[in-house]
Amino acid sequence: MTTFGYFLSCEEFTPAQLLDQAGRAADAGFTRLAISDHFHPWNDAQGNSPLVWSVIGALSRTVDLPITTLVTCPTVRMHPVLTAQAAATSSVLLNGCFTLGVGTGEALNEHVLGDPWPPFAERAEMLEEAVEVMRELFTGRLVSHRGPHYTVENARLYTTPPEAPPVYVSGFGPNAAALAGRIGDGLVTMTPDSGLIEAFRSAGGAGKPVIGGVKVCWSDDRDKAVDLVHRLWPTELLPGELAQILPTPAHFEQASELVTVDMVRSTVTCGNDSEQHIAALRAYVETGFDEVYVGQIGPDHKEFFGHYRDTVLPALTG
Repeated sequence: MTTFGYFLSCEEFTPAQLLDQAGRAADAGFTRLAISDHFHPWNDAQGNSPLVWSVIGALSRTVDLPITTLVTCPTVRMHPVLTAQAAATSSVLLNGCFTLGVGTGEALNEHVLGDPWPPFAERAEMLEEAVEVMRELFTGRLVSHRGPHYTVENARLYTTPPEAPPVYVSGFGPNAAALAGRIGDGLVTMTPDSGLIEAFRSAGGAGKPVIGGVKVCWSDDRDKAVDLVHRLWPTELLPGELAQILPTPAHFEQASELVTVDMVRSTVTCGNDSEQHIAALRAYVETGFDEVYVGQIGPDHKEFFGHYRDTVLPALTG
């Protein structure tokens, strides 16, 4: 049975707002939380980028829900040793209810130290090695490692949970989905694409969870909601690999000129029609997702959580 969680967007909201949303999500009947891990927002209009690990620490004292990062890049800006330490501590704080979602990342977040931004094939190799290193560290044993991309000398995590946190791997194309099947404990993908799930299953992901997410904009004024999405999140509709290779919010603002209001209106679930919201989520259920995370764009969280509690979630879980 598909479970539904709430997606906390570090790009759009302050730490205090994220904590407030997490509490509202629990009260509304969402049973999980996901949280983005960004150094930059996608554009200046979004306006935030708190450190995800600090927010998770605060969430562990605020709500009693499992948390998944969607997703962390453990390869360039954060060395896998440090990512493993952050993930292990998060799992301890959350009593084991933490999942580390990982991916090959975006130049937007990873170029900030001045390192080269490799092509996908190399980033996939880096991710595979990083996951191997992190899993060794999660055992609590002393780890030394010399690989093509990473060196680890005499590293040991002294604060570890009783069981290693699951590592779910992001995949938006068939090659990435196959990588997730081979090295991941689950697949993260944001669209209800049965082909990607099949690529994941056939590459070793049979029986492993598939999780995804969708952004919506609940509002009593649909036109206002469409305009808000077009201003804050046009990046959701950018084609191809732009999201992986553009290095700054300014570049995303330039590319977003390709996205029209009509494209948002026809693609993103906006407004207060419960049936449209239910249909958007049911597509994930019917495609075989195990967990689906919903994020509300904009300020109308009281209305969003109230309607999801009263109409949307009961229609999908009742």
